[in-house]
Amino acid sequence: MLKMCQNALRALAAALLLSLTAATGALAQSEPIKVGVGLALTGAGAPAGKMILASLELWRDDVNAKGGLLGRQVELVHYDDQSNPSNVPGVYTKLITVDKVDLLMGPYATNFTAPAMPTIIQNNKMTISFTAIGINRHFNYPRYFSMVPVGPDGVDSFSIGFFEVAAAQKPKPQTVAFLAADAEFARSAVDAAREQAKKRGFRIVYDQSYPPSTTDFTPMVRAIQATNADIVYIGAYPPDNVGIVRAANEIGLNPKMFGGAMIGMLITPIKVQLGPITNGLVIVETFVPSPKLQFEGLDSVMQRYQAKAGELKTDPLGYAFVPIGYGAGQILAQAVTETKSLDHDKLTAYMKATTFNTVVGDVKFAADGEWTKARQLTTQFQNVEPNNLDQFRTGAKQPILWPPEYKSGETIYPYENARKK
Repeated sequence: MLKMCQNALRALAAALLLSLTAATGALAQSEPIKVGVGLALTGAGAPAGKMILASLELWRDDVNAKGGLLGRQVELVHYDDQSNPSNVPGVYTKLITVDKVDLLMGPYATNFTAPAMPTIIQNNKMTISFTAIGINRHFNYPRYFSMVPVGPDGVDSFSIGFFEVAAAQKPKPQTVAFLAADAEFARSAVDAAREQAKKRGFRIVYDQSYPPSTTDFTPMVRAIQATNADIVYIGAYPPDNVGIVRAANEIGLNPKMFGGAMIGMLITPIKVQLGPITNGLVIVETFVPSPKLQFEGLDSVMQRYQAKAGELKTDPLGYAFVPIGYGAGQILAQAVTETKSLDHDKLTAYMKATTFNTVVGDVKFAADGEWTKARQLTTQFQNVEPNNLDQFRTGAKQPILWPPEYKSGETIYPYENARKK
């Protein structure tokens, strides 16, 4: 009798354990897959950060409408780093150790991604950054991927096309002036541009930097004007771009070619605000509206983003960052679906072996996590009108000059000819 009771108790315990295990498994399956991301949502980096967040929310909603990933809904867990690089490690530590997110994305931009990397590496996590340049040259981390199409050219991709266009002009310009913000990306962009200029035989007649806190650019622009440089190449952030372009317009700076890595010119409200005084500027963009860049799903994403942009108080068009953010989500979703896994090593192996079809085109990653082929776009503002947002919807006012396979317009040269339009 005692033995029968013992056997019954064992059977009951086994049944309870099985039931508990099944319930735990069911609970895990019902819990959402958490995707963590840190973004600049306030401060100087907010215009881009807000666009990326909006694109990820669109991606999340699209994935969940189709049943989620691995039968589970996707939840975005995001924090504002306040455009302060010193806040970034804490953000990613919290995502990993407190929120215990399943997957990571971000951060945005070189200045914010670099300080996140030690935390990500220490925890053996995989991430897809959005617009960081050349990060893995410093870390050589196998689980890192980047959505900015600089490819093997790295930061040189912000000047290769610019100086290819300059060298093709007749008569060829001879001299160049450089001006850069004394901050990581701007310095790196101008360092690379300096080498690209030297390779093509341009002579440097001015080469200066300025503190990021600078608000009066007139003295520097006058100094550039005094050199009579044929080419002026700028490495600058959004607030600086406005100040430099306005100062150049006010004093009548008139080189043969003017532009560079002017990140502020990627922001639509700045384009609209400056209007016709942008005419002639040659800048490098990651993505623009163009008949040469029509990829599956892009129109739908952009239309839905633009319909919400007013409510979100974000860039009304969003071409510079929204396709990149949504494309990163597409890549992550495909990797999870095809591997049937959230294991970061399995996801990494799949992502390095696969070509992804996304709203920004086909993406193939190299061993360092960068694109296998660069696709930065050298563009020029042409025939821009005052106070007209709609003129920037099609790309007609900012045609692509380089690379040749994406070219959608001809260079107006010299700069003064574009200013007459």
